[in-house]
Amino acid sequence: MLGMKTYLGWKVDFLQPAGEPAYAGPDSVSWRVFKNPIALGVGGIAAVLLEFADARIRSGVWDHSTFKTDPVGRSKRTGMAAMVGVYGPQSAARRVIQGVTNMHRQVNGETPTGEAYSALDVELLDWVSATATYGFLTAYDRFVAPLSEADKTRFYEEGEAVARLYGVQNPLHNEADFHAMLAKLMPRFEPHPINTEFLDIMKSGRAAKGVPKGLQSAVVNAAVSILPVAVRERLELGADYDLRPKGVATVKAMGALAERLPLPASPAGQACVRLGLPATFLWKSPEKQASIRHTIQEGRAASLAH
Repeated sequence: MLGMKTYLGWKVDFLQPAGEPAYAGPDSVSWRVFKNPIALGVGGIAAVLLEFADARIRSGVWDHSTFKTDPVGRSKRTGMAAMVGVYGPQSAARRVIQGVTNMHRQVNGETPTGEAYSALDVELLDWVSATATYGFLTAYDRFVAPLSEADKTRFYEEGEAVARLYGVQNPLHNEADFHAMLAKLMPRFEPHPINTEFLDIMKSGRAAKGVPKGLQSAVVNAAVSILPVAVRERLELGADYDLRPKGVATVKAMGALAERLPLPASPAGQACVRLGLPATFLWKSPEKQASIRHTIQEGRAASLAH
């Protein structure tokens, strides 16, 4: 089926049921941000680094997932989970998220230093959600298109319903919330070979077949660049990960191109079709989007009149 995607064995159809809303809508900041693969790539890598800074999350992922044998595949599946929450029909999002929660109930253990962890620990759930929110929003704002403070606030608000489905009890409402959570966890953060191994893999070309290594290196360094300075220092990600001016220009050019290049078969494009919009709707200018909506509304009014 054209709209069907598979995530951890669950099939999600982004085209069906026709008309069923997602937890955010076509006019949301979330739909704007998540359609851009550069924002997802940069933000996703930054989120992983922020998560792996805490030994409890790092151990949980390393010991209970395919990350150490298939880090690229695991990262892509994480990305698909985000897509389901943003673009999927609400019924599908609830089903998949409940499945993820059921799997997380099995994730328990101890870090190498003997500290117990559980994937359903509220502190860890809150932090994982916070890292994704911070990573994707900051990447889009920094490398694709600047967002107003009002739009940033909307992005935080739009993500709350899905975050709570995952069991998050303290979703972010603004960037200050993120930094408050970060300050609480910072004493736990530590450098680790897994971090650099992950970054080396993402730079190697395995993450996106056919994409030049130089571009992938720029994306990785862009991810490191949006980490809070204190986190980067704590993780000991030094000058090798500096994003040079040429790298900044490269990532921004890629982000701008992705903003204009429609991907009709993506979850974003298919979700638009599900809601009666053109598959290329999200890649059009705000003025053109408003015109399309007006035309559709006029058509529906005329149909009802007859």
